Amino acid sequence: MPNIELLEKSLPVAPIKIAALAGCQDLAREVDSKLVRFRKELISHNQSGVNLEGYSADSFLIECECPRFGTGEGKGFIKESVRGVDLFIMVDITNYSLTYTVCGHENHMSPDNHYQDLKRIISAATGKAHRINVIMPFLYEGRQHKRAKRESLDCALALKELSSMGVSNLITFDAHDPRVQNSIPLKGFDNFFATYQFLKALLKHVPDFVADNEHLMIISPDEGAMSRAVYFSSILGVDMGMFYKRRDYSTIINGKNPIVAHEFLGDSVEGKDVLVIDDMISSGGSMLDVAKQLKERNAKRVFVCTTYGLFTDGLDKFDEYYEKGYIDKVITTNLNYRDPELLTKPYYIEANMSKYLASIIDIINHDVSVEKVRSSNDKIIKLIEKAKKMRK
Repeated sequence: MPNIELLEKSLPVAPIKIAALAGCQDLAREVDSKLVRFRKELISHNQSGVNLEGYSADSFLIECECPRFGTGEGKGFIKESVRGVDLFIMVDITNYSLTYTVCGHENHMSPDNHYQDLKRIISAATGKAHRINVIMPFLYEGRQHKRAKRESLDCALALKELSSMGVSNLITFDAHDPRVQNSIPLKGFDNFFATYQFLKALLKHVPDFVADNEHLMIISPDEGAMSRAVYFSSILGVDMGMFYKRRDYSTIINGKNPIVAHEFLGDSVEGKDVLVIDDMISSGGSMLDVAKQLKERNAKRVFVCTTYGLFTDGLDKFDEYYEKGYIDKVITTNLNYRDPELLTKPYYIEANMSKYLASIIDIINHDVSVEKVRSSNDKIIKLIEKAKKMRK
């Protein structure tokens, strides 16, 4: 449901159009259907009789594509006019399932390929659209946000490049380090979180999940996830603990110092459900090690919540740990591509973000404060209170 009172007091910047790049059309269609419904609800509630052209539509999606030549070079093509519109370009840089051909050889799309296609569509719209906004849930090169010795600053360079191409706002979710926005201080950079959606999904799929200090503990798997865990524990009023990674700094494997062990700091988890919070599961090795240690400390159940489930080493290890009872549920969002096999796993739960993303687009199009949708404190409190009443 849109924030009707807030939106009625403001006018949209321009008519909305959503251009979804290859690889994120499914999410875009879900978002579009929610946005269409929001706008129809607002118009039916509006008593002024004012109906702006293009404010409501059967769909806000427009077609775009990036065809390639035989050499692998490409171009961006938007199939209808975007002149004067508030254009939202959606891209999922993690979708490796797409392929293209280079001189007869099939290649899988990498994040670099998706980023190049994004720039092509921006270039096709520049000078025509009233405003260009990029929705990039998984921030391109977000993990290369700082420099160690002679390393490139890929994320900052990408943000500066998008800014110079005319992008006004970048919308992302759970950025690995949101301080990278300092590279574009004169542009909009909005970072959102899936806290409410995680809890909603858990309460729906785990009916006996109890979010109080007697039954639950929040766990940060490393130092980098502390802020997320602190917020969860604060809003739910439960204790938290954390693991820190002890590394072997005398060795480098795959560009990193290998983790020797995960050491735990915090109170006892015995007999409690634990909620392990992080921004992503990459290979999953660290997360699985943390889950195993928590079970060895007699945790009742282990729930893993991450915004992005990449599973770069496949699902075999997660299957094994589920069968051994080390993990009970894995919750990720639908903001990035997921292997269809993952969706069939008994331990997997999806936190659907389409309604939230539609609300974000609606608010930004009206040029009002995004804090109205960013802050989910009240919604979380109401959700927990509702769950308590249902258990009585």
